[in-house]
Amino acid sequence: MTNELDIFVGNTTLIDEDVYRLWLDGYSVSDAVGLRVRSGILEQTGATAGVLQSDTMDHYRTFHMLERLLHTPPKLLHQLVFQIPPSRQALLIERYYAFDEAFVREVLGKKLSKGTKKDLDDISTKTGVTLKSCRRQFDNFKRVFKVVEEMRGSLAGNIQQHFLLSDRLARDYAAVVFFANNRFETGKKKLQYLTFGDLAFCAELMIQNWTPGAVDSQVDDMDVDLDKEFLQDLKELKVLVADKDLLDLHKSLVCTALRGKLSVFPEMEANFKNLSRGLVNIASKLTHTKDVRDLFVDLVEKFIEPCRSDRWPLNDVRLFLNQYSASVHSLDGFRHQALWDRYMVTLRSCLLRMYHD
Repeated sequence: MTNELDIFVGNTTLIDEDVYRLWLDGYSVSDAVGLRVRSGILEQTGATAGVLQSDTMDHYRTFHMLERLLHTPPKLLHQLVFQIPPSRQALLIERYYAFDEAFVREVLGKKLSKGTKKDLDDISTKTGVTLKSCRRQFDNFKRVFKVVEEMRGSLAGNIQQHFLLSDRLARDYAAVVFFANNRFETGKKKLQYLTFGDLAFCAELMIQNWTPGAVDSQVDDMDVDLDKEFLQDLKELKVLVADKDLLDLHKSLVCTALRGKLSVFPEMEANFKNLSRGLVNIASKLTHTKDVRDLFVDLVEKFIEPCRSDRWPLNDVRLFLNQYSASVHSLDGFRHQALWDRYMVTLRSCLLRMYHD
């Protein structure tokens, strides 16, 4: 009588998602083991503490070896050392490049340099994100920035192609790169209420409408820099507030259209000229680097805070901005309609996103 024994041999690299998360979060092996013990894994599996320690160390060694490949994700797909199914490869990449909102909010708009990296200790303490995780996230931002900053084509598309990220994550990284390149101020106290999502939303609109790529898809770094010619042309909008007749007519058109429709109509009518000067003057000053950096500060100070002070509900802000933008097309003496639309389409949507009533 012969005994038959079936043997299966495989070399698929096993990835424990929970341990990967602990490694990404910057926990040491001993801390990770402690957290796994507290999760009840020993009772669930019947394993011993020694086995759990060995298992955790084994996973950490694997992740450390994979990390150099994760720095250039296409290499992970084409290497033959680790047999990892495509779905698992995608998970490894996506989670490696994922970031904490609390962390990105602290570095958004800052130069991705050694100077900022020195501040990571303080950022870690403030946000509760481990220093090791802060360093990984910062290095990811810097790595992506260096690869795509001078590339031709769509910023988000280039990031997606070279780092194999999901569409949503690639667009978030595009916002980080765009903010870092243009150095927008986001750290002031009056801007702290804005989430990364709010600012990324505005970045995406500016990339679509205010960069060279908005008018020419073949220019270098088309989505990274603001269109200098467009910013120069914005000075032409100054006539909307410098010409008293145009300003009075603009106000009359808006007030006629909104009478009886706004709960804050008296406040809007009294403050129209100040609000209009604020929005137009922001446009006319964007040729100066400092004014570009202070764009979000100016939007809050010149529009959002005055409206909040008069307790405008969000719907009234929406009705006003829609009518304010559209009424310019009825001003016979104004000849920069396309320029106005390119500016206000973005500004209107940003202000509505930023206005938290």
